[in-house]
Amino acid sequence: MLDADVMASYSVGSATDGILAGTTVAAPALISLRNVVKEYDGLAGTVRVLQNLSLEVHKGEFVGVCGPSGSGKSTLINMITGIDRPTSGDVLVADTLLNKLSENELARWRGRSVGVIFQFFQLLPTLTVVENIMLPMDFCRMWTLKERPVRAMQLLEQVGLADQAHKLPNTLSGGQQQRAAIARALANDPPLLVGDEPTGNLDSRTADKVFDLFEQLVAQHKTFVMVTHDNGLAARLPRVVEVIDGRLSEGTRNGRVKAA
Repeated sequence: MLDADVMASYSVGSATDGILAGTTVAAPALISLRNVVKEYDGLAGTVRVLQNLSLEVHKGEFVGVCGPSGSGKSTLINMITGIDRPTSGDVLVADTLLNKLSENELARWRGRSVGVIFQFFQLLPTLTVVENIMLPMDFCRMWTLKERPVRAMQLLEQVGLADQAHKLPNTLSGGQQQRAAIARALANDPPLLVGDEPTGNLDSRTADKVFDLFEQLVAQHKTFVMVTHDNGLAARLPRVVEVIDGRLSEGTRNGRVKAA
């Protein structure tokens, strides 16, 4: 049951797949964080990493998240992907209020709703590239057994890796491995893609090519949120938010910054 404050803010809907009944809500944004606080207990006491942070990202946006190390960027990404839970506040992503879900519900929601692209690729080394792409489909039971390899090859074709499908990841270059990781993130056709420093392990030329691919995906109506320390890539983003000491500021490409 949603609390009174949440019900006043969002109109309640029904779960589209029956998994999340009572937690699915309709909202104007694909991502809506409202007054999110995240605290961790440590040896020195309680540390507040996110401080009443609010953020909205609409469908089809391409948003960069910047900020110094330790500012709360990764924690923010973990809130959006459901990897971590807020201490207080609401996290609404893809019509689902994440902080009301059980761990099993979160895992099923994440597998269908979010594609995550990591800095170090995270491809399983003992599986071929095409097998890595099929893995999310297997876990979430998406597509039929016959459809999965066909879809995986289509995705590899999309990222220019069809000729590498049956090789092991360690035989690919860094740029090729990241493109394979992008194909894997697209496996279940999620509405949201999240990149945690997805170009951070690539040389500048390869990073530019991977970023071009991200722009193509946004042009195909994917929503993309990306953490980056690369000022050159950040300058190409249509929207940038900056996390400093757990608080959010929003900037534009011309360098103006306003408090969120």
